[in-house]
Amino acid sequence: QVQLVESGGGLVQPGGSLRLSCAASGFTFSTQPMSWVRQAPGKGLEWVSDISPRSITRTYVTSVKGRFTISRDNAKNTLYLQMNSLKPEDTAVYYCAKGYGLGQERGQGTQVTVSS
Repeated sequence: QVQLVESGGGLVQPGGSLRLSCAASGFTFSTQPMSWVRQAPGKGLEWVSDISPRSITRTYVTSVKGRFTISRDNAKNTLYLQMNSLKPEDTAVYYCAKGYGLGQERGQGTQVTVSS
């Protein structure tokens, strides 16, 4: 069964950085596209970024381009999201997802709070 476990969230000041990780199991990670999705307080799910199975293609929502970087290590079955120059509007629960877009399955999420 698919398991996705996110980690690395926390409280950070505006302009700070965080690196999220997602440990995947229960499927062949190296053959699947993966995504990051977020949900801000009181709002719906928002797709943030996705990456093709061999990292050839990476796409981002406009609001995070140039600040966030998605990556993966297929040998470790792990997905990453490096987040720099964080803004208060990045505050959300971040989920990794199997597949493109909002994904077919998501983890339990990790909270990211950007506040001074």
